[in-house]
Amino acid sequence: MPSYDYDLFVIGGGSGGVRAGRLIGAMGKKVALAEEYRMGGTCVIRGCVPKKLFVYASQFSEHFEAAAGYGWSVGETRFDWPTLVANKDREIARLEGLYRQGLDNSDVEIFDSRAVLVDDHTIEILKTGQRVTADQILIATGGHPNPHPALPGHELCISSNETFHLEQLPKAIIIEGGGYIAVEFANIFHGLGVDTTLIYRGKEILSRFDHDLRQLLHAAMVAKGIHVRCVEVIEEVKRQHDGRLGVRLYSGDELVADQVMLAIGRTPNTKSLGLDEAGVELDELGAIKVDEYSRSSKANIWAVGDVTNRVQLTPVAIHEAMCFIETAFKNNPTKPDHRQIATAVFSQPEIGTVGLTEEEAAKEYREIEVYRALFRPMRNTLSGAKDKMLTKLIVDAASRKVIGAHILGPDAGEMAQLLAIPIKAGCTKDDFDRTMAVHPTASEELVTMYKPSYRLVNGERIDG
Repeated sequence: MPSYDYDLFVIGGGSGGVRAGRLIGAMGKKVALAEEYRMGGTCVIRGCVPKKLFVYASQFSEHFEAAAGYGWSVGETRFDWPTLVANKDREIARLEGLYRQGLDNSDVEIFDSRAVLVDDHTIEILKTGQRVTADQILIATGGHPNPHPALPGHELCISSNETFHLEQLPKAIIIEGGGYIAVEFANIFHGLGVDTTLIYRGKEILSRFDHDLRQLLHAAMVAKGIHVRCVEVIEEVKRQHDGRLGVRLYSGDELVADQVMLAIGRTPNTKSLGLDEAGVELDELGAIKVDEYSRSSKANIWAVGDVTNRVQLTPVAIHEAMCFIETAFKNNPTKPDHRQIATAVFSQPEIGTVGLTEEEAAKEYREIEVYRALFRPMRNTLSGAKDKMLTKLIVDAASRKVIGAHILGPDAGEMAQLLAIPIKAGCTKDDFDRTMAVHPTASEELVTMYKPSYRLVNGERIDG
């Protein structure tokens, strides 16, 4: 057998790569990991974690307003952007340190450098020119925001990456995109007092979500004062004489803002990795082609996470890494399960969802039952807040299994995580009905909707 420097070499220090490297190193295998930027990847450094901290910050303006209805008198408030950014940076640095510590504790050798493939077993560390070999190689390089190079003036725009490091809070921002990143940042900036406009080419925001969630969130955002313009695109961005940005839209309208943010999708980080030299095939979008076990076209080279463009969520990358460990190092071939993945949109109000949307279920099942409750959450009664809450269950009429759950409202993401367990376990609507409610809570609606709001048979709606 050939002799290699490492049993495993991981390229990419995000959640998936670090999980695989740390656990395989703990097995006593010789492991190395290369990361050219910071340990933690998109999620920890410039994604989910700092974004959620910004979400928390942006919610206080509504909390202050709501306090009056509960008898609290809140004095003059003032928001300081540099304080938020500095405190966020401190927390991210702490988390990055924990990632490094975990690798060190598992005796994983860390290369703070970009690494590229020379062939299917050889890796070059670009910072030093050193070449090393590995039996197995895992690509976990993630993705990056699409910079939209075809847009005139795209170089004047920012992405979610730069948003976390702006020197000052803009007075006005235009965000192009209708996915969860665009929607979340629109709510964040609005909550921090920024005049916010969301531009989206589709007919409705959040195209892959249940239609009720999409429409209700859109209406709530507009009611709060966010400008949402669908069936519209940015055609040009120019720097004005006053330093602000002029934006020309497809409709011919012209807008002005301090910042323009592009959130129109993400692209796998596969360029200049030496994948061609190693014989690793890519798909038409530049993502690494993998089989059901995350193995690339080369038997000893694997890929997990956003670089494969399967499901772009951090927990999915971690799950794929765990399956890779079982398959490649424990002789227990394990396929990642991408069904019924719970997810959240940290908008205001928040979205939590798991399983099939109503539209998807109607195509897959002959008859479905839809249980739907739209109400004003109790926390909004005294505050005067107008946000409504939606709880919605999708049920296969034949088996009675709950195949989808969708929530709009406070703590929807937390509810979706808990709902993912019974839905993954195949629980039926009868199991939900037999479950005692916790009163008074918003989530009790999930176990007290005894009669369907309507049915869909072969895609046709039947009321009553």
